Amino acid sequence: MAERDGAGRKARGQGVQTVYDALKHDILMMTLAPGEPLDETRLSHRFAMSRTPVREALVRLAAEGLVTTLPSRNTIVAPIDFATVPTYFDALVLMYRVTTRLAAFRRSDADLDAIRAVQRRFAEAVAGADALAMVTVNRDFHLAIALAGRNRYYADFFARLLDEGQRLLRLYYSTFDDHLPRQFVDEHEAIIEAIARRDEGEADRLAGDHAMGVVRQIQNFLASGVAKDILLEAPAGG
Repeated sequence: MAERDGAGRKARGQGVQTVYDALKHDILMMTLAPGEPLDETRLSHRFAMSRTPVREALVRLAAEGLVTTLPSRNTIVAPIDFATVPTYFDALVLMYRVTTRLAAFRRSDADLDAIRAVQRRFAEAVAGADALAMVTVNRDFHLAIALAGRNRYYADFFARLLDEGQRLLRLYYSTFDDHLPRQFVDEHEAIIEAIARRDEGEADRLAGDHAMGVVRQIQNFLASGVAKDILLEAPAGG
């Protein structure tokens, strides 16, 4: 009996992962637009699964700020609130700098190994023009740096910011038609070397410059008005 229960839990876990991966892909690639409804029954039919793994996948996506539940209890793809983007960028740049500076001060050799391993994955994603991988691995890269700083509060807050900004980053990569210049890989490498040298000031400066480069590119894209043709407003009231 215990063995069958264990197999059932494993199967359900695999089902949750399948739904989560597919929906996250569709949300980040804008196949599911901001504000689009996510009906559990329809999703369960789409994936040929019960509503339980669908619901659990939606909970995971909600924790990343990619879906939201309305007062009516309907679930939708989370809207992007353009009014809050400037303050979001302020917080993001600050956390890039703080976490990278702290990593230079507290990192271990094992931390460096972990950061470099993620960086290799990022370089591969850039070389392959794999937009979804670039978004997710870039998050992993900066979170690995934050974890090296050994401040759980900073790491948790930064993870939340990185999660909430995944679609903005996806838009950012689209400004290059998903073919990022080598410069962005090189900037990561320079940050790693500053952390390796324990050069806190240089790590802070490089991380700030890197973040501001991303922010300026996204700001220019949003100012062009093209984003409004891609992103939809949330439906009123659900």
